[in-house]
Amino acid sequence: MAQSYDVVVVGGGPGGYVAAIRASQLGLKTACVEAKHLGGICLNWGCIPTKSLLRNAEIWETVQHADEYGLKFDNVSFDFSKIIGRSRSIAERMSKGVAFLFKKYKVDHIEAYGKLIGKNRLGTFDKDGKQLDEIEAKHIILATGARPRSIPGIEIDRKKVISYFEAMSLKERPERLIVLGAGAIGVEFAYFYNALGTSVTIVEMLDHILPIEDEDVSKELERNFRKKKIAMKTGHKVSSITSGKDGVKVTVSSDKGEEVLEGDVALMAVGVQGNVENIGLEENGIALDRGYIKVDEFYRTNVEGVYAIGDVVGPPWLAHVASAEGLTCVEAITGKNPPPVNYENIPGCTYCQPQVASVGLTEKKARELGHEIKVGKFPFTASGKAVAAGHPEGFVKMIFDAKYGELLGTHIIGAEATELIAEAALGRALETTEHELIKTVHAHPTMSEALMEAAAAAYGESVNF
Repeated sequence: MAQSYDVVVVGGGPGGYVAAIRASQLGLKTACVEAKHLGGICLNWGCIPTKSLLRNAEIWETVQHADEYGLKFDNVSFDFSKIIGRSRSIAERMSKGVAFLFKKYKVDHIEAYGKLIGKNRLGTFDKDGKQLDEIEAKHIILATGARPRSIPGIEIDRKKVISYFEAMSLKERPERLIVLGAGAIGVEFAYFYNALGTSVTIVEMLDHILPIEDEDVSKELERNFRKKKIAMKTGHKVSSITSGKDGVKVTVSSDKGEEVLEGDVALMAVGVQGNVENIGLEENGIALDRGYIKVDEFYRTNVEGVYAIGDVVGPPWLAHVASAEGLTCVEAITGKNPPPVNYENIPGCTYCQPQVASVGLTEKKARELGHEIKVGKFPFTASGKAVAAGHPEGFVKMIFDAKYGELLGTHIIGAEATELIAEAALGRALETTEHELIKTVHAHPTMSEALMEAAAAAYGESVNF
């Protein structure tokens, strides 16, 4: 006899495990079908372990400039294998934390692959495709995530042409790394390996690295990366890659012609594609849109009782978005009438140094939408806390609607930018105005004062810049 549940979630990533826990909290009998590690890519191979690597890079960079702080070290070195090992152990510990939460909230973890096999029915399978069991559920939530995408015609061989999976677990540090793609993943790994002494070249098809960020921020990061001697080939397309025992040769082209770049390995960081295969979508008539599962504002597919959340429904491919979608989906199922996720107020973060974080409209987008705007910038060179901490690089840029004072967008590059952005996101959620930001007393000295000062600068009221 098939097992029976109110809710079954397929996938245990930041969308899936959050949805499963919330469903159980709301009184639904819940299971999560996850064949690999609980926590998904984010916890095991993305968000969390990469932050461990980046923290190591930050510490190493600080040690290299110890004399600026009046400190001296002799014979300082690093152990690359231990850096990687620390990252993996943190991922394992966090995955165990999800397992603990499942026990705490009475979510059944079914270690298998899940596939829709009929109305309200899910089959569970082993890695060889053998069916293990059948589950009945009133509601099935697909949270199967995404995987690295490659440039058409170029194979990720996981030896010389690698993805972020391999970049996080290399046995030896490469001497030369070519990073293909300058989004968050590419930029973070470029920073990490450069900090540890690897010669890094970034190739980006668009005109700037981090091309979805405000142009001022992208240009500032490029200036910082040049100081670190990271080479950047923006406005370049990859034509071909050839691999040999000694490394890779990447042929790139621009309006100036072709060029061949040589490296030990090439990291493919050009985006992701949804895991829509082998989960029963076609057989059950579930609609796709450009390779992603099509859903409504509460993540219902076109088939009753089947839902989808996270990376498998398309961009933005962010862990916090997947979690928000999971909560909204489950709360809608239980009739709690949650508000739809506001995709206009999603913070984006890149954890290189200096960090980059943003929420809302860029200056260019605000103008394209016809807004009359006021723009305020406050550099961290004018922040006492930033200078004292040894991180004067970067700035806060805030964009306001000139007529109503509405905060349209905030863009930060600098130390702790990924923490500071929450204030701006909360402000936008509460429909704050420039007056409220300027008149909210911020503690001194803090990095967060820079947001108040940027708002004041937009209206000619900054007294510190």
